[in-house]
Amino acid sequence: MARTVAHVIVDALEELGVQHVFGVVGDALNPLTDAIRTSVGLNWVGCRHEEAAAFAASAQSQLSGTLGVCMGTVGPGSVHLLNGLYDAAKSRTPVLAICGQVPLAEIGSDYFQEVDNDLLFRDVAVHRATVTSPDQMPRLLESAVRAAVTQGGVAVLTVPGDLGDQELSDDRPTRFALDRAVTRPDDPALARAAELLNAASRVTLLVGQGAREARTEVLRTAELLAAPMVLTLKAKEGFEDDNTFQVGQTGLIGNPAAAHALDSGDVLFMLGTDFPYREWYPKDAKVIQVDSREEHLGRRTPVDVGLAGDVGATLRALLPLVKAVPDRAHLDDARERFLRWQEGQQRLADPAHEHRWTGKLRAVLDNREHAIRPEALAAAVDAYADADAVFTSDTGMATVWLSRFVTMRGDRRLIGSYNLGSMANAMPQALGAQLWAPDRQIVALCGDGGLSMLLGDLMTIKTYGLPVKLVVFDNRRLGMVKLEQEQAGLPEFGTELDNPDFAAVATALGLTGIRVTDPADLHEGVRRAFETPGPVLLDVLTNPEEVAVPGKPTVAQGWGFAVAKAKELLPGREG
Repeated sequence: MARTVAHVIVDALEELGVQHVFGVVGDALNPLTDAIRTSVGLNWVGCRHEEAAAFAASAQSQLSGTLGVCMGTVGPGSVHLLNGLYDAAKSRTPVLAICGQVPLAEIGSDYFQEVDNDLLFRDVAVHRATVTSPDQMPRLLESAVRAAVTQGGVAVLTVPGDLGDQELSDDRPTRFALDRAVTRPDDPALARAAELLNAASRVTLLVGQGAREARTEVLRTAELLAAPMVLTLKAKEGFEDDNTFQVGQTGLIGNPAAAHALDSGDVLFMLGTDFPYREWYPKDAKVIQVDSREEHLGRRTPVDVGLAGDVGATLRALLPLVKAVPDRAHLDDARERFLRWQEGQQRLADPAHEHRWTGKLRAVLDNREHAIRPEALAAAVDAYADADAVFTSDTGMATVWLSRFVTMRGDRRLIGSYNLGSMANAMPQALGAQLWAPDRQIVALCGDGGLSMLLGDLMTIKTYGLPVKLVVFDNRRLGMVKLEQEQAGLPEFGTELDNPDFAAVATALGLTGIRVTDPADLHEGVRRAFETPGPVLLDVLTNPEEVAVPGKPTVAQGWGFAVAKAKELLPGREG
C-alpha cells in the first residue's frame, strides 16, 4: 500500500534524525499531526503560539547543527511563524516550516483564512513550494530540505488540507544529498593576504561565529601575529574561555579595550564575521576578510583582500606564508586595558555597590525593591550556572549584562536573537534547547518586556515538564529603548511596564516561582533557583536607572543623556 503525503513527510523527518516538531494543531495539519501521533521517533510539541514554535525549532537547529522543524496551519497559523522564521533565517540555521493551506480547489478564491504562503514567505525563505499533487512527493520535500541544510536557511513547504492524506501513485524512498564542500581561496589571493600581514606591525583580529570550528587555527594566528582578538557576541562560545588573546566585544555592548584594539591596529583581520555596525570599524586600517559566503566580503567595511572560503581551511593554507610578529606591545596593551576594564566591571557586580554609592540618591529617585543591580544578577548567574549550561538571552539589556558578566567557560552554549534582534526569543528558545538536551541545565535570561510577549508558552514548559530556569531582569522597563531615548536627549516615554508579580504568575501556572527584591537575598535566590528541580522562574527586581556605557561613549551621547534626565526631573510636559 502506498504511503500518504503526510506519512512521506513524517518518515523522511525520522530518517533525518529530527526528534521534535513544534507547532499548534489545526485542521489543515490534521493528516500530518496524526502521522506524527503514530510515529516511533518523532514527537509533537504543542506550543501556545506559533512564533514560540518557530523560535524553539530554530534553537534546536542552532544547537545541533541539524534541521529544525515547525508547523503552522492555514492562514493565521502560518503568519504567526514568521518572526521566529526570520530569526532562523538571520541566524543562517536550517529550519523546515510545514504550513497548511486551504483545499486545493479553493486556492486563489479568497477562501476563508486563505493566505498566499509562497508570497508570504518570499523574503524569509531560501526555498518555498506548494504541493499541488501527491506525485510531487517526495521530490518537493527533498528540494526543501536540501535548500535549508546546504544554504543554512528556512524552507517552507505548503500542504493543502485535502492533500495530506492522499496516497502517492509512485511511492519511493526519499534521498537526501546533504554533504557540504570545504573550500579555501586560490593561491594568489592567499599570497596577497600574506604580503599585507607581513608588512603590518599591529594586527587586530575580529572573530565571529563562522570561525568557531577553527579554534586551533585562529589561536595559532593570534599567537603568530601577536594580535589581540575582538570577539563578536556569537563568538563568545568557542573563544572566550582559556584564551589569552581575547579582549571581549565591541559595539554598543562592548568595552573600551576592544574598541581601542580595533582603532589602533594597522591591519584588521576579519575571520568568519559579518559584524554589521559600520561605525565601529577602524577608519584607516587595511582589511583582510575571510568568509565562506562571497557576498559577505566587503559589505560592512571596504576590504583590501577578500578570501572566500572556510576559516579553518583558509588559515591552514595561509599561515605557512606568514611571518611571526616579534613585538607584542599591541597585544599586551589591549590585554592590559581589557583586564583593567574587567576589574571595574566586577566592582559593579558586587551587590553591596548600590549601598556604598547611591544611598542618599536612591532615597529620592527610587525605592528598596529596585535596589538590585542587573550586573550583580548576571554575575550571580555566571557563578551558579553549570559548566555545560546552555544560555539564551532576550534582545536588549539582558544581552548586554550577559555579554559582560556571563562567561562561556567549559562546555557552555549560547544562542539568542543576535541578528534579527527580536524581543521575546529567550524563553521559547530555551524550550527548544531543553528538549534537545534534557539532561543539561538551560538558563534563559529574560527581559520583562520580552517574557510578557509570549507569556502563554510558560504553560508549554509546564505541560512538558521542562526544567528550564527562567531568570527575569524585572526593571519594569523596555530598558534598551529607554537608553536609546535618553542618549538622543529625549525624556523616557512609553517604556514603562505595569508588570505583574511574575513569580506569582509562574506559581499559578504550576512552575516554581521565586521573587527577589533585596540585594542581600540575591545569591540565595539564584542558588535556590538553580538547585530546585523542574521549571523555575526567578523574578529579580532590578534597578531601572542602570546604564550600560558603550565601548566608545561620545560627547553627544553624554550630553543627550544629561538633557534627557533634566527633562525627566523637571515638572510639566514642556519642562
